[in-house]
Amino acid sequence: MYSNFKEQAIEYVKQAVLEDNAGNYAKAFPLYMNALEYFKTHLKYEKNPKIKEAITQKFTEYLRRAEEIRAVLDDGGAGPGPNGGDAAVATRPKTKGKDGGGEGGGGDGEDPEQAKLRSGLNSAIVREKPNVKWNDVAGLESAKQALQEAVILPVKFPQFFVGKRRPWRAFLLYGPPGTGKSYLAKAVATEADSTFFSISSSDLVSKWMGESEKLVSNLFQMARDSAPSIIFIDEIDSLCGQRGEGNESEASRRIKTEVLVQMQGVGHNDDKVLVLAATNTPYALDQAIRRRFDKRIYIPLPDLKARQHMFKVHLGDTPHNLTESDFESLARKTEGFSGSDIAVCVKDVLFEPVRKTQDAMYFVKTPDDLLMPCGPKQPGAVQTTMQDLDAEGLASKILPPPIAKADFDKVLARQRPTVSKADLDVHERFTKEFGEEG
Repeated sequence: MYSNFKEQAIEYVKQAVLEDNAGNYAKAFPLYMNALEYFKTHLKYEKNPKIKEAITQKFTEYLRRAEEIRAVLDDGGAGPGPNGGDAAVATRPKTKGKDGGGEGGGGDGEDPEQAKLRSGLNSAIVREKPNVKWNDVAGLESAKQALQEAVILPVKFPQFFVGKRRPWRAFLLYGPPGTGKSYLAKAVATEADSTFFSISSSDLVSKWMGESEKLVSNLFQMARDSAPSIIFIDEIDSLCGQRGEGNESEASRRIKTEVLVQMQGVGHNDDKVLVLAATNTPYALDQAIRRRFDKRIYIPLPDLKARQHMFKVHLGDTPHNLTESDFESLARKTEGFSGSDIAVCVKDVLFEPVRKTQDAMYFVKTPDDLLMPCGPKQPGAVQTTMQDLDAEGLASKILPPPIAKADFDKVLARQRPTVSKADLDVHERFTKEFGEEG
């Protein structure tokens, strides 16, 4: 049955080669792609190693040709050379613009392939400050101090770093989800007078063979060119997991190797480039990557004082009647909550006055001539509903009541922390072995 796949693939190849030789590249490309799909399906079932090897060789040759045609169609240039030649690995072919300078090169001699890679990485540069100050980050004093030593001092006080005193070059922030690792990075982006690159795996992984490593190399080169700069890699475990595992692909291994070389390779001067990375699974990182981070800081669950501060920050200027002792009481009740859990809790609480207003049967006028929900025994209470007031054209006069401690008690009765004891044990064990407290 599976031999049909091979026959179908050969038929598509014949048609593709005819169109290719005739210069009809727009028709040849989909035919090549159909042939490759059938060859790929056939290879899943083929048992004979010699036939498998022969088909793989042909597959690589047709893949190379298809990618050459694809690149030319994308660029809108003249067609590639005639079909044939050695079956090379699939790489994106270089194309030149009219002036020989390459597309995007402007005729200045810049490699057009490199120009294309760099233009793709430009979107990773954070040009607008996130507006998160150091004071907005609750707790984590030692982590903030270490980051200030690495980010602020070298730029504002370069005279401090003379002789053998050098700023930190790589930080790893690890801890349970929702503890503020990415938030800390936002504070760094806001406070640092540096070029900030925010990188995820999608920025560095490419379908073209060999291009992912070039993206990594160009990223670090761009950071050096625009120094002082910071490269922030969120969820670095997705890029730099353990090498040698059974499910590891060749492409992913090459990306890791390039990151290792760029972070501490021979001939690279990275004095003004800081690599900042965050992960929830520090044990999943390759040990060589782990060693490259000279500071590995544990970002734990917030302590009592930090939780108290978080409740105030998330409430902001929303009207409430909570006292300092109320905030202390809330902080004690939320032992084991992460910063993200507290943010969700407060978000839920902020809707409680709205729910009360929707359900209210009595309203009273405030000194500002606004209508606020109240109990039936309150002086001046009028029996009506929000829907009735809306029908009377008084919707803009309705004011929800201020947030009370009872609103928090109601929400906390159904709220649960998202970080388990087992999660914490893993991170605390890693801290004892490799890290330091944040």
